[in-house]
Amino acid sequence: MTELQYVESAKAHFGTLLQQQLERIERLSQEREWVNYSDHRPVIIGMIGGDGIGPTISAETKRILENLLLDEVTNGRIEFRVIDGLTIENRAEKMQAIPEDVLAKIKDCHVTLKGPTHTPEKGDGWPNIESANVRMRKELDLFANVRPVRIPQDGIDWTFFRENTEDLYAVGSQGINVTSDLAIDFRVITTPGSERIIEAAFAHAKRTGKTKVTVVTKANVVKTTDGKFLDIARIVAERYPTIEWDSWYIDIMTAKLLDPHRRRDFQVLVLPNLYGDILTDEAAEIQGGVGTAGSANLGKRYAMFEAIHGSAPRMVTEGRDKYADPSSLLRAGAMMLEHIGHDDLGIRLHKAIDICGQYEREISVTGRDSGATSSEFGDYIMATVGDSELESKWEGYVK
Repeated sequence: MTELQYVESAKAHFGTLLQQQLERIERLSQEREWVNYSDHRPVIIGMIGGDGIGPTISAETKRILENLLLDEVTNGRIEFRVIDGLTIENRAEKMQAIPEDVLAKIKDCHVTLKGPTHTPEKGDGWPNIESANVRMRKELDLFANVRPVRIPQDGIDWTFFRENTEDLYAVGSQGINVTSDLAIDFRVITTPGSERIIEAAFAHAKRTGKTKVTVVTKANVVKTTDGKFLDIARIVAERYPTIEWDSWYIDIMTAKLLDPHRRRDFQVLVLPNLYGDILTDEAAEIQGGVGTAGSANLGKRYAMFEAIHGSAPRMVTEGRDKYADPSSLLRAGAMMLEHIGHDDLGIRLHKAIDICGQYEREISVTGRDSGATSSEFGDYIMATVGDSELESKWEGYVK
């Protein structure tokens, strides 16, 4: 091909992507209101095992949640469904990020709780299919990735609102090798997409009594897309005059989360997709590792809650999957309980995970036979949730 032909081919590819995004913006303008779970009976919870250690921690999380929600299940107000097929083997065979029959089952649920799924990378032997997470966020319009990180004894109480459907991940599998020497990926930031995630962050701050929102970009260098995100933040902030807000660049923010003198100042943080992916993993590591943190993916109609760590296929290969730590998915389960209106149970589960995983630690999960199995740790969590002294125990540890 000539240089001109390379350019024309790339222009055609880019034009297709532009058309798709313009159509998406049109759909965003017709958004519905947030779902009211009290209007639904039963509320259907889909359990998705995923890959690697996913089925192990998913089964344990389901066992604990069914125990907590026993009365609701018995009375027909809650229904659990196991959704199979969101595995890398099935996805590769169907050449779909989410096979159509699996997606239909997911859409029949109000909320889902999902174990980790494998995302193929170049050279790993799997075909180049899109991330199941990215596809689910698009299909269900799960635009808000919400990740709390709390370390009470250090004064840390952060809630991250990561935009979930735009940025580099939105068309991450649709980049183009213009020539053998030139590769281009595309970044998508829209006005409605930015507005709704920033609005969600400010609304959360107001609802939960927080006083400050921090907007994270690299708008001094990435002036067009990050500049748009920051401009929208200025507009949204005017609607919340009682909430203080500031803006930080992503590079210095990664440092300040480690600064014991400054990190207590941050409360609610809102940021584009890639920066959010990076910063929330760092924050989880400060809390005790990615295995200790859960994640909510929220849309106005659907919601998906997940562990934030990977599928750890090596643990399965080595026969260690039964020693997988379910804490991250349990955290997600606690967030799900709060989301569907069972705040009291969600709070108790969060505190039990704190006590068992951070403070008391009568048994610990190491990922090997030197520690507890997932089931043994689950028993420990259930006993702690049911302990009449849970509140006083927790208060004693965090003082």
